Amino acid sequence: MGKIIIAASGKGGVGKSVFTVNLGATFAERGVKVVMIDMNLGLRNLDIYLGLENRVIFDVADVLGGLCGYKRALLRDKRFSCLHMIPATQDRRKFAFDAETVADFYAGLRENYDYVLVDGPAGVGRDMALAAAGGDIAVIITTLEYVALRDADMADRVLSEAGVTQRACVLNKVNRRLMRSGLFPSFEDVSARVRPPLVGIIQYDENIHISANCGVPIVHQKGSYIEENFNRIADRLLGL
Repeated sequence: MGKIIIAASGKGGVGKSVFTVNLGATFAERGVKVVMIDMNLGLRNLDIYLGLENRVIFDVADVLGGLCGYKRALLRDKRFSCLHMIPATQDRRKFAFDAETVADFYAGLRENYDYVLVDGPAGVGRDMALAAAGGDIAVIITTLEYVALRDADMADRVLSEAGVTQRACVLNKVNRRLMRSGLFPSFEDVSARVRPPLVGIIQYDENIHISANCGVPIVHQKGSYIEENFNRIADRLLGL
């Protein structure tokens, strides 16, 4: 039986979707079956980060609405032996499903995949609670900004209320030079403001963003410190 992992963030722009793509690719590189579900309703982007945008025909709303089975909506990334993705709908009005329906959809996928990795929407509204329905683990992505940390704490509360009992935090786009200046929050500030345990720190590296813009998960490049970092994060998540 597979695990359902929700990627969440309290605010936009923290790199949640790029993190999701690279975590999914990290799992797939280990030879396990992974399906990523884009639940960023109305603002899909996983297809672009994987370079699959020209292959989208059906989306998650079509599957839940009964227009097609989930297998017809799957996009396979041929660079990985077992990585699939179902895109979000670009028309938010098409998505009129409740949390129970979403949770049942995830439960069906977990019977066929080792990991169901859900890219939830930014923010703490109804869509995030909907995306988190039935999740086993949530990873809250944040950056070293006081606003982002406060919003991450609010996201943690929403995820808790949605029934996700295992929650963790990842710090993204960390610039150590700016941290040392004292003008940005310290790691102690993070611990004081965000309750879930910290399972990873990702340094700011323009290569991550260049790679995403080119539709290539950066962990596909073997031997980099970034690939090693994502493997450590994956191990810590699986240890929760």
